[in-house]
Amino acid sequence: MPTTLITTPTFARHSARPWQILEEAGAGPLRPREDAALPTAELLKYVAEADALIVGMDLITAEVMDAAPRLKVIAKHGVGVDTIDVAAARARSMPVVCAPGSNSRAVAEYTFGLLLSATRSLAASHTAVAAGGWPKLFGPELHGKTLGIVGFGRIGRLLAGYAHAFGMELLAHDPYVSDADVHAHGAEPAALDALLARADAVSLHTPPDPSGTPLLDRARLAAMKPGAILVNAARGGLIDERALADLLDSGHLGAAALDAFSTEPLPADHPLRTAPRTLLTSHMAACTPEANQAMGAMVAEDVVRVLAGKEPRHQAR
Repeated sequence: MPTTLITTPTFARHSARPWQILEEAGAGPLRPREDAALPTAELLKYVAEADALIVGMDLITAEVMDAAPRLKVIAKHGVGVDTIDVAAARARSMPVVCAPGSNSRAVAEYTFGLLLSATRSLAASHTAVAAGGWPKLFGPELHGKTLGIVGFGRIGRLLAGYAHAFGMELLAHDPYVSDADVHAHGAEPAALDALLARADAVSLHTPPDPSGTPLLDRARLAAMKPGAILVNAARGGLIDERALADLLDSGHLGAAALDAFSTEPLPADHPLRTAPRTLLTSHMAACTPEANQAMGAMVAEDVVRVLAGKEPRHQAR
């Protein structure tokens, strides 16, 4: 009987259906730990007996694949496959599948929540009131402000709709989306540097560069509009986090609300932990019961298809 190794702790947390799909197909789910992703040493040990692998933010390298002689398919419990060496999998005739669109609404809603919270200092007010204070913290209204959306796929377009409802002006940068498509969703196409210079708030919805170079390095962060707010509920590695902390300390940037970081969990000495006007959350934008059920079912169904010798429906490219 084939074995499916599941390393992500959130798989099927809110629905039994993904488990049922695997079990009904005889795909023998194995989950060594339920509280956290597997450390690399454990992953290398367990993957040797796996025919399928369902992962979260685990780094799946050629070394991991070579340690798994039975492995036929790798499934990302989510959308972005930047932590998986897709080229190495392709060289081994091993499909990589994911769950496109399954968490788009969850992430878009959460992103707008981060924007609202950062703009009106909700987290800072809560902390102060819980400690016995009663501050009156001022922040700008979103109506009439300009939101720059970097990456205009499913999530970026949903976010654009929410921003429109608040009366915001929209700029969008995405080299893979036509100007006509951007206009059709109520946004103005813009080059990245022009967007950064004009936007009152910037939200990132794009994968990181494979080279590891931050999209927003120190120079680009410094070129943002004074007082601008930066939101990232996409991926770590998109921002020079040391530079961001410095620009928050200096007052050049108004606030930052981040759900993804270059190192997770956030180290104790990370500069953003003590930077002013920050809202930091634990990479949980996709954590809704609806998205969890959809992600789990989509990847489980594709795992079963591949193990049965069929083509997957949602193969990563």
